[in-house]
Amino acid sequence: GIGFMGCMAAVILANAGGAYGTAKAGQGIMAMGVRSPELLMKNIIPVVMAGVLGIYGLIVAVILNGKFTKPITGSFGSGEPTYSQYNAF
Repeated sequence: GIGFMGCMAAVILANAGGAYGTAKAGQGIMAMGVRSPELLMKNIIPVVMAGVLGIYGLIVAVILNGKFTKPITGSFGSGEPTYSQYNAF
């Protein structure tokens, strides 16, 4: 259902953002490494923080997945099993 698509979106978008941030931070580190190589290790922090962003997306997806309940047959009068996709709100 829609709730599982939210889990999927959390993981995909967080990892895409982390990859973009890692690429931009890597470009900055390379440019700075040419100008002042002695400060190279101080500027590793943005790369690490961009990598942590993907882990945050995974944590959000796990929390959302834990909020779903088992399907209830016959909910909404249709007779089909449906998940509680709006429990996380």
